Amino acid sequence: MAAWVTWRTAMERALYGPDGFYRRGERPGEHFRTSVHASPGFAAALARLLTEVDADLGRPPRLDLVDVGAGGGGLLAAITANVPPDLAGRLALTAVEVAPPPAGIPDRIRWRDTLPGEITGLVIANEWLDNVPLDVVEQTPDGPRTVLVDPATGTERPGPPPTGEDADWLERWWPLREPGDRAEVGHPRCDAWAAVLRRLRRGVAVAMDYSHSRATRPVYGTLTGYRDGATVPAVPDGSCDVTAHVALDACTRAGEQAGATASLFTTQRAALRALGLTGERPPAALAGRDPRGYVAALCAAGADAELIDPAGLGGFGWLVQAVDVPLPASLAGVQIST
Repeated sequence: MAAWVTWRTAMERALYGPDGFYRRGERPGEHFRTSVHASPGFAAALARLLTEVDADLGRPPRLDLVDVGAGGGGLLAAITANVPPDLAGRLALTAVEVAPPPAGIPDRIRWRDTLPGEITGLVIANEWLDNVPLDVVEQTPDGPRTVLVDPATGTERPGPPPTGEDADWLERWWPLREPGDRAEVGHPRCDAWAAVLRRLRRGVAVAMDYSHSRATRPVYGTLTGYRDGATVPAVPDGSCDVTAHVALDACTRAGEQAGATASLFTTQRAALRALGLTGERPPAALAGRDPRGYVAALCAAGADAELIDPAGLGGFGWLVQAVDVPLPASLAGVQIST
């Protein structure tokens, strides 16, 4: 007999339950390609961003660098390796991750499964919000209905009408029109992001994720499963990662209500190009003077190009929000997404 539950309940159990996908220690890089794994240029660009935040804060004796949804913790170490020694020595590194820490994690990285109480510095949330569980609502001939799912098979059926916070969020951010239209109810992501901003005393927080805005909502939703480097049906039985794209425009508003004093919603392509990544090939003349150097530069350019490819990782949304400091100067002229 099927055990029908809402998608939010099913995702919570499948990802973070006692034997959930992430709780048991699965690492994102084993199942899907992220910016962290695509190119060392990602960490180098974030190091430049961190350096700007440090300067805007007046170079305090202690600067927090927090990675939310840290995976194996490699991004923290890579960013630290790309900043000047003085800044590296002042960093307080925190990995927020429900999975246990991997063997060999540097001692200076504090590993915890909840957000720190107070943060002064830079918070990074790369592909975190897409794993915050949420409900799904489908428009039917009888009106919108919360979708119920059998966790063992992924089979769905209509449930009760959405009410309360779900209905309010849908009306503002993702109204449904025609039968068959689906929405992923994003207020749990808004709440999760607001919790980050409430803890940020001064500094900058950045969320990077597959995203959409009200003008580009996908008609049939984005629920997807990942396992062993391939997309698979989104069956919430704990055997695969289950994600859905993020309504970052709604998260922008939630962050502002939680204390953000400046905001930027743009694409990863625009943000990384502003931080110095171009993906440009090295000059052909270098091949004659330094063949090995040319090959190394060509490989680096290819990796960076993957980060800013608008049809891939470059199409990610970047939500950058600051509290009591300006947005980093390098991002000042970046085109805003709508």
